[in-house]
Amino acid sequence: MHMTYKVTEEGNIATVFLNGEIDMDVTEKAKEVIMPLIEAKKEVHLNLKDVEYMDSSGISVLIESHQQATELGTKVILKEISKSVLKVIMMAKLEQILNLD
Repeated sequence: MHMTYKVTEEGNIATVFLNGEIDMDVTEKAKEVIMPLIEAKKEVHLNLKDVEYMDSSGISVLIESHQQATELGTKVILKEISKSVLKVIMMAKLEQILNLD
């Protein structure tokens, strides 16, 4: 199972809908999608409702995106987080750090 994604942009907000499994095989791809939006100083909303699985490499993408956005004065906000992703975020105690909507 691979990750698919769709990006919609409205004004300064870019919403990235991620779908499938986010693991080591797709982290580079996820970064290639997300990082340029952050570098363009967009506020990035990551919609995670269709993410069935995320491992620690997926989590590292969330952290890196968040740090990059903070440095550039913008934000990454996680939207509609699926139960399985939320579980991983809570286990890693990242709900304090990441912007969860």
